[in-house]
Amino acid sequence: METRPQGGRKGPPPRDVPPVVGLLLSMALMNALLYLCLDWLFISPRRSTEDPTRCPYGHFRMGPTSNCSPWLSCEQLRTEVRQMKRVGEGAVKRVFLSEWKERKVALSRLTRLEVRDDFLHGLRMLKSLQSEHVVTLLGYCEDDNSILTEYHPLGSLSSLEATLNLSKYRSTNTWQHRLQLALGYVAIIDFLHRSPLGTLVMCDSSDLPKTLSQYLLTANFSIVLNDLDALPLVNRSTGALVKCGHRELRGDFVAPEQLWPYGEDVPFHDDLMPAYDEKIDIWKIPDVSSFLLGHVEGSDMVRFHLFDIHKACKSQTPAERPTAQDVLDTYQKVLNLLRDTVTSQTREML
Repeated sequence: METRPQGGRKGPPPRDVPPVVGLLLSMALMNALLYLCLDWLFISPRRSTEDPTRCPYGHFRMGPTSNCSPWLSCEQLRTEVRQMKRVGEGAVKRVFLSEWKERKVALSRLTRLEVRDDFLHGLRMLKSLQSEHVVTLLGYCEDDNSILTEYHPLGSLSSLEATLNLSKYRSTNTWQHRLQLALGYVAIIDFLHRSPLGTLVMCDSSDLPKTLSQYLLTANFSIVLNDLDALPLVNRSTGALVKCGHRELRGDFVAPEQLWPYGEDVPFHDDLMPAYDEKIDIWKIPDVSSFLLGHVEGSDMVRFHLFDIHKACKSQTPAERPTAQDVLDTYQKVLNLLRDTVTSQTREML
């Protein structure tokens, strides 16, 4: 661009920018910078959804400060793990409290060869679903029909009330902690329904005690799924549904579609029993959550706020029940709402 000589024709003198215009420009610039910062903070991190604290496939970590180690091999299980006492037994596995490198671990062994397929299915699920929602796999040996997992001394959810009645845990026996447990349980169901393998159904849940026995209570009062022997896959693209076992189910705990539909006059026959989908897990959520909430101060208030979503879970029509994600979102909203309410009331009292 050609520059005019100094002696050339002069234009009008430049005008001073009014202060209010400068202020508006500064505010606009600040808003733009703020938007970019928020975009970086809340959108950019979503590009990576992997938990940096989790170990890669085929590895485990015991404790937050330890390094990742490969799953223990057959030879390591035979020579490095010391079996101690039996702490549990089911139809498929016997569980022994054991020791590995001065750490307590849980060693599971096959009960009988007739259920080996279920045992191996549980192992495949355990290997594929390692996450914060599932007990940590430390090693396995298919030749010896053995699986080594992290040991949780508080045991299964079946002993929750006994645990919370101990003097050292009474401070955690509050509606806040209990609602967190219920939220953790629903988060596991949501994880199974949207797992890396597809939509998995929690079939080992024919009654409340059986369901509670499938989950472990950790030292920091979270829940992990421990028994993965019966997790059939729903495949809607092929129309494949599931049936939980080959015997007739009874009672109010199981979903209506799990009951024999042809009345008492027609003998039960597995081939005539219709299949169903993952909505059977949704039906059971209110009953499990009610147990987890217990009868402490404030638990009835929580039940009141969860009434509508629990009513929807109990719809006789499976398709009308909410998804596990819907239930999880509602639980989280209720937890946040009640926490804010308590915080506000506490501030008013100060």
